[in-house]
Amino acid sequence: MAHTDAMAALKAGTVIPAHPLALDASRTFDRRRQRALTRYYLDAGAGGLAVGVHTTQFAIREAGLYEDVLGLAAETAAAWTDRDPVMVAGLAGATAQAAKEAETASSLGYHAGLLSLAAMKGNDHDAIIEHCEAVAERMPLVGFYLQPAVGGIHLDAAFWTRFASIPNVVAIKVAPFNRYRTLDVMRGVAEAGAQDRIALYTGNDDHIVLDLVTPFQVVVEGRPVTLRFVGGLLGHWSVWTKAAVSIFDRCRAEAGENAVTAELLALDARVTDCNSAFFDVANDFHGCIAGCHEVLRRQGLLEGTWCLDPEEGLSPGQSAEIDRVLRQHADLSDDAFVAANLERWLA
Repeated sequence: MAHTDAMAALKAGTVIPAHPLALDASRTFDRRRQRALTRYYLDAGAGGLAVGVHTTQFAIREAGLYEDVLGLAAETAAAWTDRDPVMVAGLAGATAQAAKEAETASSLGYHAGLLSLAAMKGNDHDAIIEHCEAVAERMPLVGFYLQPAVGGIHLDAAFWTRFASIPNVVAIKVAPFNRYRTLDVMRGVAEAGAQDRIALYTGNDDHIVLDLVTPFQVVVEGRPVTLRFVGGLLGHWSVWTKAAVSIFDRCRAEAGENAVTAELLALDARVTDCNSAFFDVANDFHGCIAGCHEVLRRQGLLEGTWCLDPEEGLSPGQSAEIDRVLRQHADLSDDAFVAANLERWLA
């Protein structure tokens, strides 16, 4: 995909699932099922893929899998579809590592890098901004406000004003799972005057529908500025992706007509209820990756729920919670779509 076309698609807004990692029972990379997941997301209508991010497991780096996992997704996407998905690479670690990952991702054809700042915990904002600027020299950046429960750090509006002023920042994934901190990002972007340049993507898996239909208004120098999320880059969208695309399209259509229905607003609570089970809210998100794996396992896309870290897995009671939401919100699933195509994706 041409670089300019990819940036235009990212800016316009789309559905970007955070790509999981397929492992076999020995916790070895399962390339067949990894390819099947990529094919599933593309056929479900996703406009992009985020690979090497939290849902892919940050530990792929220590396991020596980073380049292999990113490469397989890019190769599969290019071979599987005539569409041009936006490829977003997860970037992590201190400056030298993150910059090297950006160079690797760019060489593999990725269009932008989603920059985790977890490794910068304990540094002041000057050091973090300097880190971001250095990585932005290697490839266009997507900012990432990761929730503290899974390693993120608190970043105030002043930080986001400075971050949004970096010329090569093209988008921000807002995922603090916190209304106040979500507004901090909105304020920061508006105060930087970057609202027309930077695409805002919800990563708030606990508030997906409302984020996509809400006009966020902040006041800058006495003047109201309205910002909107144009899309989502979400771990939650790694499951039931076909249905997620339908919900996204509906949100965009109703918000675009300024005619958001009560029915659509009510859907927010149902999607959040599903997320509570998938992301293991009852246990402070301990099983958030394994929970998504479990949904994919039940559909036949994954063989098991294994994570690289043997300590990561489903929490006590999480499987029963997943049973509950599968039963109560079956109409939000895409089980029939997966069943009809699974054999082809696994071929």
